[in-house]
Amino acid sequence: MDSPPPPLVVAITTRALFHLEDSHALFEREGIAAFADHQRRHEDDVLAPGIAFPLVRKLLALNAGAADGAPRVEVILLSRNSADTGLRVFNSIQHHGLDIRRATFTSGAPVWPYIKPFGAQLFLSANPESVRAALEAGVAAATILPAQAGEPRHPQLRIAFDGDAVIFGDESERVSREQGVEAFGAHERARAREPLSGGPFRGFLSALHDLQAAYPPGDDAPIRTALVTARSAPAHERVIRTLREWGVRLDEALFLGGREKGPFLEAFGADIFFDDSPHNIDSARRHVAAGHVPHGVAND
Repeated sequence: MDSPPPPLVVAITTRALFHLEDSHALFEREGIAAFADHQRRHEDDVLAPGIAFPLVRKLLALNAGAADGAPRVEVILLSRNSADTGLRVFNSIQHHGLDIRRATFTSGAPVWPYIKPFGAQLFLSANPESVRAALEAGVAAATILPAQAGEPRHPQLRIAFDGDAVIFGDESERVSREQGVEAFGAHERARAREPLSGGPFRGFLSALHDLQAAYPPGDDAPIRTALVTARSAPAHERVIRTLREWGVRLDEALFLGGREKGPFLEAFGADIFFDDSPHNIDSARRHVAAGHVPHGVAND
């Protein structure tokens, strides 16, 4: 009998999962002792959902019908709280009915060293330094600007990705930035049949694709993915051939030719969008939850 595939593992920090900005501001203003006292006094007060809460809820919902002890998705909580002050976090997890069982509380120490031991393929944090460290360790990671959760637009889990420097390497984007758009077009046409290198999110995309394979494709599938890129024809061909070479399915591909991405992401109904460009993130986050991937030439 075939063993079930390993689960998709997502690591997330408390400030991405819950709306903790008042508490964080207290920590920044008065220090860890005041923060810890505040959390103890309010440990029975439920925390409001944060920016990544709807994403986490949809991820965990994919475990419906899974065999006991063989979840399709696991979410790991990584927190710089102490275990003592983290009691409020776990009370809130239980209140909201989130099946999160594993956690690390580091009492102010960095959390990123624990990402790899947990086997996580994705790390979401409000701390840019932690995200950069995770990327350097070879884990797909993105910085989420804290905010209160929005209302999901679809029952499906919908994830959108930029291409260059996210799914793919940044070599083509370097040509565009250093030599201009015309040189970029010529570069891509000349290499149309040469697969792009993999970027920091290639592994996560592959794991997500494997999870999708558990369901039949179509409108009733619980996961839908999209590539949302500033590329346009004829630079589209290399992207399509690369994904074909990798054996990875993306349900939608939007080649926008430099148009603002935000309205298209809203139309797609993305639960989260990953991009390396701060400009694109600024556009996207007015419409959907957005994770900045501080990788590649746009972030040198």
